Amino acid sequence: MSDLESYRAKAAAWLQSMAPTFGRNARKGLSEADDLALGRRYQKAKFDAGFAGINWPTEYGGQGLSHLEKVTFDAEEMKHGFPSFYFGISLGMPVPVLMQFGSDKDFVKERVLKALQGEEIWCQLFSEPSGGSDLAGLRTKAEPDGNGWKINGQKVWTSWAHYSDYGVIVVRTDPNVPKHKGLTYFWVDMKAPGVTVRPIKLAGGESHVNEVFFDDVKISDDHRMSPVGGGFAVAIATLMIERYVATDSAGFGPHLDLFVELAKEIQLNGRPAIEDGRIRQQIARNYAMRSGLDSINVRARLMMQTGMMPGAEGSLNKLVAVRSRQKLSELAIDLQGSDGFLFDEHASQKEDWASSWINAPTGRIAGGSDETLLNTIAEKVLGLPQDHRPDKGIPFNQIPA
Repeated sequence: MSDLESYRAKAAAWLQSMAPTFGRNARKGLSEADDLALGRRYQKAKFDAGFAGINWPTEYGGQGLSHLEKVTFDAEEMKHGFPSFYFGISLGMPVPVLMQFGSDKDFVKERVLKALQGEEIWCQLFSEPSGGSDLAGLRTKAEPDGNGWKINGQKVWTSWAHYSDYGVIVVRTDPNVPKHKGLTYFWVDMKAPGVTVRPIKLAGGESHVNEVFFDDVKISDDHRMSPVGGGFAVAIATLMIERYVATDSAGFGPHLDLFVELAKEIQLNGRPAIEDGRIRQQIARNYAMRSGLDSINVRARLMMQTGMMPGAEGSLNKLVAVRSRQKLSELAIDLQGSDGFLFDEHASQKEDWASSWINAPTGRIAGGSDETLLNTIAEKVLGLPQDHRPDKGIPFNQIPA
């Protein structure tokens, strides 16, 4: 047995032992607050068992293993419906970026350890009402204030901000230069005076995203994680991680195995739907597509492991995965006939086809809309010429609002 296979077996056995306490059946009927409390306990159990921060440096409390072990563990973990998604963004982007760009190493170490154990949650404050997919068009500003800075403005679409202790934020520090050049990257205490978080109710009934207001929020200069005016480079580094880490080939929808189970149960023209050639074709196409995306992901992680920076092909992951999830969910609902209309707003979109379908458009906007991803693929992967950009090279404060 290879080292990776023995690691998979060890991880699978541990996860199996955790499922009765923390898995999908243990979570049924819990309020979100109780589910989060259970999630914190599960994250601590993961840490104690050596399955948190699998591919992170040991000096930060990680295991110092490779991205392959991380992918292997994630694939096994996905089967049991654990409450781990509360920490997905926190441990996926903000905390790794803090490790890379945070200036106070002791502070960083303490934050990382607490985040790994589920004690603290971080959010990512990027999108704004006037600058969602156009991150460089953001208007939240930070002005010098004594030895530090004062932040004013609004962010939107911030996942889990209502549970977050800290966040990473990109703000405009100089409106007199072109839009990409006047940005600076900070971390911010989400409990600081002047920070207001308001949940947004999504179409599927969930409220895990928020709008966040900053009114004269004061931070010291040691919160700064980029050179003044050099924040866009750190933001791009964050988004690069997001394209690979905050994704899965199922587009955060149900695993393909669940569709196969449904097709075995549902009757189509008096026979199990799984025997219909059209259904089998859809299963095969999805399997091939998801395997391709997994291969792109593994290749990117191996590149990161050797110190290389993966390219823009990560945009393919999100674009293709969420679109195909939407189509497969629609097919699953169609197969169920009138039973497909049953809707439970508390059902998991990773396990329930109706919940997956109604929440899929949200996934096609979050983390870069389809249109933005198509532009990225066209320009960075296919080498096509850029769209005309009338605001290119113009000082931000001269761009018509």
